[in-house]
Amino acid sequence: IPPAKQQAGRDESERMTENEESAGWASYYSKLRDRPPRRTLLMALDRFDPPPAAALALDLGCGDGRDAVEMLRRGWQVIAVDAEPEALRLLQARPLPPASVLTPIVSRLEDVPVPVGVHLVNSSFAMPLCDPSAFHALWQRIRDGLPGGGRFSGQWYGPRDSWAGRPGITFLERGQALVLLDGLELEMFEEEESDGVTPRGKAKHWHIYHIVARKP
Repeated sequence: IPPAKQQAGRDESERMTENEESAGWASYYSKLRDRPPRRTLLMALDRFDPPPAAALALDLGCGDGRDAVEMLRRGWQVIAVDAEPEALRLLQARPLPPASVLTPIVSRLEDVPVPVGVHLVNSSFAMPLCDPSAFHALWQRIRDGLPGGGRFSGQWYGPRDSWAGRPGITFLERGQALVLLDGLELEMFEEEESDGVTPRGKAKHWHIYHIVARKP
């Protein structure tokens, strides 16, 4: 087979794989599309009363935007980060509020800097999907990057979660989580354990900490 045809075959195979992957993520996000914003985000937004001037939020692991759209609706500028291009494509295809200021970034969370001037870092169920060293480094960047009065909202995973032990995910004992949050004002810290089903239809036991924390 001529090299050119071999390369063409590889290119076509890669395109098919990319198309199949995009279709899989599209199906996943379609199951989440009509769900409301997370209550951790809603509490954090409500606590900014009024919102800061030129309010800027960083949404880590934004998915197709169930949280980002709410921030935009309330007049926040949003930097939306996700490792899946399909997530950001679907976010941008949503009917966004007029004059929205949205900056989509395809990136793994481990590689994301916290921009100067961010007032809110939101990461709903996404931040723990980093190995422990990356998780702790990211958390330090968040703590250092938030100004006084800035907030973090999101979820961390506890050790009794059914995913515990999987590589590349961080699980924290309650005491460990509280140590990481030391020095911040905890406006919400709720521990939840429940049985449920993931958006992909898999049974799962959740062990979660729901967090809203303000930097003094």
